[in-house]
Amino acid sequence: MSNNLASNFREYFKTYFMAKYSKKAEEKIEKVMHEKKKGTLRSGSGKKVTSRKQAIAIGISEARKAGAKVPRKKTSTSQRKKSSSM
Repeated sequence: MSNNLASNFREYFKTYFMAKYSKKAEEKIEKVMHEKKKGTLRSGSGKKVTSRKQAIAIGISEARKAGAKVPRKKTSTSQRKKSSSM
């Protein structure tokens, strides 16, 4: 049953994120979502995470720190221009 849940999650993930994320990132996010479902996922401040969006953000952040292929954070174009001109 767990394997079926994992395959369903992968299909859902591929549908909405169109393989912009690596397999390693996908597995990190999947692990974090299971932690949220069990109620053991905590934010940086130590509070329990209840939001699905926050759980995904934590998973993406962890994947990025682990070196997985994750699209860069959205920033305004003016910020990018300032950093490239320096």
